[in-house]
Amino acid sequence: MSSSEVEESGGGLVERAKADRAAKRSWFGRIILFIQQVFAELKKVVTPTRKELINFTIVVIAFVVIMMALVWVLDQAFGWFTVFVFGTPLS
Repeated sequence: MSSSEVEESGGGLVERAKADRAAKRSWFGRIILFIQQVFAELKKVVTPTRKELINFTIVVIAFVVIMMALVWVLDQAFGWFTVFVFGTPLS
């Protein structure tokens, strides 16, 4: 791969950022450069398909339910242990 191919594949933003860093752009110029780089990165984002989205959602919901159950079990165990150590509850 030649150096011209490498420069073309980067879209020029990296080279521009290096040149701007060397030139010490103004505060406003740096904000504009940052926004341009954000848009360049957002163009690389791939949205999931409907099937992937459903699978991800199911995995997250299952994880949350498992964690809720774990916290509930630990809460019950610590409650029982506290009553066992300190006696009957006041209410």
